[in-house]
Amino acid sequence: MVDYSNNIRKKIFSQFPKVDKLIETETIKSLIQKYPRDLIVDFIRDILDELRNEISQMEEKKLLTFALKKEEIISIIQEKLVLSLKPKLRRVINGAGIILNTGLGRAPLSKQAQQALIDVTNGFSSVEIDLPSGLRGNRHDLVEDLLVKLTGAEAAAVVNNNAAATMLILNTLSLGKEAIVSRGELITIGGSFRIPDIMEKSGAIMKEIGTTNQTKAWEYENAINENTGLLLKVHTSNYKVVGFVSETSLQELVEIGVKHNVPVMHDLGSGMLFDLSQYGLPKEPVVSESIKAGADVVSFSGDKLLGGPQAGIIVGKKKYIDLIKKNQLSRALRCGKLTFAALEATLRLFFDQEKLIKSHPALNFMFKTKSELEEKAVELKNGLNSILKDQGETGIIDGVSEIGGGSLATESLPTVLVKLKIGEMSPEALGKKLRLSDPPIVTRIKNDRVVFDVRTLFDDEIALVIRAVDALVNPG
Repeated sequence: MVDYSNNIRKKIFSQFPKVDKLIETETIKSLIQKYPRDLIVDFIRDILDELRNEISQMEEKKLLTFALKKEEIISIIQEKLVLSLKPKLRRVINGAGIILNTGLGRAPLSKQAQQALIDVTNGFSSVEIDLPSGLRGNRHDLVEDLLVKLTGAEAAAVVNNNAAATMLILNTLSLGKEAIVSRGELITIGGSFRIPDIMEKSGAIMKEIGTTNQTKAWEYENAINENTGLLLKVHTSNYKVVGFVSETSLQELVEIGVKHNVPVMHDLGSGMLFDLSQYGLPKEPVVSESIKAGADVVSFSGDKLLGGPQAGIIVGKKKYIDLIKKNQLSRALRCGKLTFAALEATLRLFFDQEKLIKSHPALNFMFKTKSELEEKAVELKNGLNSILKDQGETGIIDGVSEIGGGSLATESLPTVLVKLKIGEMSPEALGKKLRLSDPPIVTRIKNDRVVFDVRTLFDDEIALVIRAVDALVNPG
């Protein structure tokens, strides 16, 4: 029996251009001027191998109708090559409407934080030198005074994220000892990281008490013994339990801790430095309130509601913070100069709340009014219509945005969406083309249409979205 599919594959493979011929094309010549020649050649070989593998896996029925000319192969290679050479980590336009989107880097940084990054990367920096004395300094000192002033704590330390902060605290204060925690607070955070697993890695012995929806103060007290390391309270920032619910307050937990001389840790998850309810949002725990309630150690994230870089911030009583700083794990989990530069600039904003609201992108997005959103939606819709002509359609509809990032779990914000359809293109295909534009644009699908949530679009990004759609409908 003749293997027709094998013959077809051989014919297709024979049309594949040689690598030395490809690098003579004008597109690839221009790329070689920007990137090392060997890198370009390696990418071309990889792309050719991918095409061969794809065709080798193709069923005979599909092969019989498969046609790929030499010019098309060159075009595919050039397109894939240009895409492969682009940086993996890039600026992305967030049209999906999730303000603290973990996949998109959570909170966008303020202009002040961006400038701080530029300043410290333009040469050397004072990350671990005390400039007045000229002696070796401590990088925690870069932001400790600010955190102490903003939270009312005695001392502070910073590591690379809140999971690291939690693990470091547990390892310092409860290594080989029991950490008592309510079953209702054994949360899972992003990426399937779970509090029980972090506790296990820290060397602490988890001691669960209560039930999912009910944990009483006496249960903590009854669980304390000579091998108790600390009492742990975790803010369930990414979900809510409602109905027949009872939890032990932080104040009650502190009273128990003082009575038995056991430190109390409060893991706030997101954490905030002022009360958001004054701006119409539900109340999210404020760090200073935990300190005022008597928590010995409090941890929270730097890149969620705080609006800074990824960081795990630890504040609390000096005797415990000093122990945490001396823990050998603190060096393994420490932050670099870029984190401290952006964090310091972000924290300084919180001393002037009026200036903060204007400068803090995430808060600015949260506090957008309906009229502001409608104005932005009309601008985007009109701009899209001007280039679409009869090649597509747009519209404005109501929707909801999410705060995201494990913050204000049950809260959604009313928003305005601009919907888009181009020709017969499916919303999935259009969404993918937008993600591959320059810069990439992330959207969502609603009612079989790609939609842009204008809440999370910066003002200067309206023009970039219009330009990207123009490139799709008017290529070349």
